[in-house]
Amino acid sequence: MKTPFTLGISPCPNDTFMFHHFLHKSEFQDQVSLTMTDVEELNLLCLKNELQVSKVSFHVLGKLRDKYCLLQAGSALGRGCGPLIISKNELSSLSGKTIAIPGLNTTAFLLLKCFAPDDIHIKEMIFSDIMPAVERGEVDAGLIIHESRFTYHQRGLKLIVDLGEWWEGLTGLPIPLGGIIASRSLALDKIKLIDSTLKESIKAAMNSNWQNDQNLMAFIQKHSDEIEPDVLKAHIDTYVNEESLQLSDEGKEGIEKLFQTAEQRGFIPTCDLPLFAGEV
Repeated sequence: MKTPFTLGISPCPNDTFMFHHFLHKSEFQDQVSLTMTDVEELNLLCLKNELQVSKVSFHVLGKLRDKYCLLQAGSALGRGCGPLIISKNELSSLSGKTIAIPGLNTTAFLLLKCFAPDDIHIKEMIFSDIMPAVERGEVDAGLIIHESRFTYHQRGLKLIVDLGEWWEGLTGLPIPLGGIIASRSLALDKIKLIDSTLKESIKAAMNSNWQNDQNLMAFIQKHSDEIEPDVLKAHIDTYVNEESLQLSDEGKEGIEKLFQTAEQRGFIPTCDLPLFAGEV
């Protein structure tokens, strides 16, 4: 009998797109105990070591490298896909401002800390509540991720800073946002098989005419905050790319650069263990 394992993914379109085949058509479909929840909840569960395989923010992986390694498939990493700081009004400075963030462990917050002055004030909330809070004037600005980056302008909100563009200009590297991690307590052969199966799942979704695949589209729409096909397509096109299929050398360098930067600022502990699955 094959041993089941715990898996956590977010309800965001990029995750449901990538994992549809894995959850419904792969050899692991009957071996998974699935938790589907907001990425910050997944971050917290992994900080408590309660999931064996999970989507997490790279920020939290930086804190967990002694317990988890990173799969080479499934990452959200690339160019033109970073978190945005938006506001109801133009802002010349973030100094002293209250900014809504989608979680203290998100990569978005780590990038904000690296970018913003030290005297900002933080209000933590679920990512889908951030734009309404900005609209109501409850906060001066919001740090938005996921589908929100494609819809904020429809609410009349203004872009203050694209943290992805800032990172790319600073480093010349793609921006790492989130990835799929596996517990180092799992057998290495199992980690490799999960990794390769996820790669095949992503490849199957990429190669399908997925917008006309009723089962895949229904799975994505069922869990997404946004259900409009154009928004879903923009989201998936932005966050699922060749780096999601297999991390490139440049992609790995971007992840390592983020961790190096965060270590230097004291935001995450140092770790000497090999990071990537297949190298552990």
